Amino acid sequence: MLYLHIPFCVKKCRYCDFLSGPYPEEVRKKYLKALLEEIRCRCGELSEKTVTSIFFGGGTPSLLEPEEVEAVLGECRKYLFIRADAEITMECNPGTADRRKLDGYREAGVNRLSLGLQSPREEELRLLGRIHTWERFLETYSQAREAGFDNVNIDLMSALPGQDLRKWKENLGRILALDPPPEHLSIYSLILEEGTELFEMERKGLLCGELALPSEDEDREMYHATAGILKDYGYQQYEISNYARPGYACRHNCGYWTRREYLGFGVGAASLLGEKRFSNERDIQKYMEDPCAGRQEEVLETEDIVEEFMFLGLRMTEGVGRKEFRERFGKSMDEVYGDVIRKNCGDGLLMDDGERIRLTERGLDLANYVMAQFLSREDG
Repeated sequence: MLYLHIPFCVKKCRYCDFLSGPYPEEVRKKYLKALLEEIRCRCGELSEKTVTSIFFGGGTPSLLEPEEVEAVLGECRKYLFIRADAEITMECNPGTADRRKLDGYREAGVNRLSLGLQSPREEELRLLGRIHTWERFLETYSQAREAGFDNVNIDLMSALPGQDLRKWKENLGRILALDPPPEHLSIYSLILEEGTELFEMERKGLLCGELALPSEDEDREMYHATAGILKDYGYQQYEISNYARPGYACRHNCGYWTRREYLGFGVGAASLLGEKRFSNERDIQKYMEDPCAGRQEEVLETEDIVEEFMFLGLRMTEGVGRKEFRERFGKSMDEVYGDVIRKNCGDGLLMDDGERIRLTERGLDLANYVMAQFLSREDG
């Protein structure tokens, strides 16, 4: 798997703590030149691997021109074996893409779009600091379909300031009324990250009254309503926050949750190769000066790998398999996690059918609590 980080955006959204921001055109050009140089430098690390997915993330990758996307993908194809049916995803802000760009992305090889809508309500879009409107989104969505994209994800946010269950159901209904409806939905509760504008608004007491944040119970009501409604519309919840029509689960994200190897290009990008994790330089100026320098390496101990296998795998609704665990680590899951599994099954947070363990519905509500126990275990 390949991840390509494009850190450009028109302006920083009020909730965003990603490594991204607005940059002038000359910086964008210099960054892309550095990105191509890094691809040439690093691709040898995956020269004997088959690439099954590529993901342009950001930032706002749809600020790129189609020829720039084509140049990046062309450089990847030059040094790596990319499967003919590889999933190639581009994150797209509805305020930055038009039919010309979408046609160009499709011709370059992009076959999956992830549209960052977040909300169909104008007041919620303004609160979040998004640069697009609902009407602009509808235009982009229609143009994407006309350009031939038949695998489209929509990002949505729930538990926004001033939002209640009724408003959330109405939001979801507007998405499901699209023709055709999206193949995939990524739905996340708003988290106020330190250093963001919304975090500061909450700290100063500005998110109150009509802009009060929903309670934890209201957040959970929205979450469970989402799962129920989407199930009725033919979507499968395959991960804590992701829903797909049959056959459209995101191959790239599933790779992360099952600990497949991946190589990340771009400022701050992470990689996982064998038992090593790498992190690229996070300062964009330093990265552009030498994109192949400043990478930090961490050698993972077996215990780290086992823990990641469990807490990442439990994000998937199918859970983790005992057979896979034994094949990978040479011992049974119960030898390592017997006490933790029994305790959480007894508490109604995990279910165990003898072959796989997975989170129950109640366990999904307390997922962080359950997963934390697999990070501080004692052998059973």
